[in-house]
Amino acid sequence: MQLSFRAAARAAAYPLIRFRSIEERLGIIGFTLALLFVMTNSIMAHEFKAGDIELVHPWSRETPHGAKVAAGYVKIVNHGSGADRLISATGEIAGRTEVHEMAVDDKGVMTMRPVEGINVPAGGEVELKPGDFHIMFLDLTGAKKKGEKFAGSLTFEKAGTIEVEFSVDAMGGDTGHGSGHDNHGGHDSHGG
Repeated sequence: MQLSFRAAARAAAYPLIRFRSIEERLGIIGFTLALLFVMTNSIMAHEFKAGDIELVHPWSRETPHGAKVAAGYVKIVNHGSGADRLISATGEIAGRTEVHEMAVDDKGVMTMRPVEGINVPAGGEVELKPGDFHIMFLDLTGAKKKGEKFAGSLTFEKAGTIEVEFSVDAMGGDTGHGSGHDNHGGHDSHGG
């Protein structure tokens, strides 16, 4: 059987497609989808890094109108062989910012206080989360709504200052970032 000139030209132009099996085609489609997922995941990632310190998903909760305070959270990962220490933070939404710790005292009462810093062990991580260590944004300059972002920074003794962007999640409820103490925005116990 002889191929016509046109059929032979087509076969020469598409040699890879013509002889691919269904399995090969599915493999190519799967590889392409996996590559797209990896590329999209990188673009959507909400991580910041300087030196050995990586900050994963800085976030805060939306604040009601008139709120004076809000809290910020983030996972801090130290990829280095030496410890580092978070010593301060900023947030463009606040007149001032402090690093705080929540703890239960020996009488079972939840207390909150500013801390001088937070140690991040070598090869370890610390998560600032509701009910534990967190960033306090005080003297808020305006309310933020779910889906918005705002600029800030975290400063470390060794890694220096890392500029970040805080994502704003819904007020209250579980966002998958932890549970417990949800929001400082509804009270003003941190005044002045």
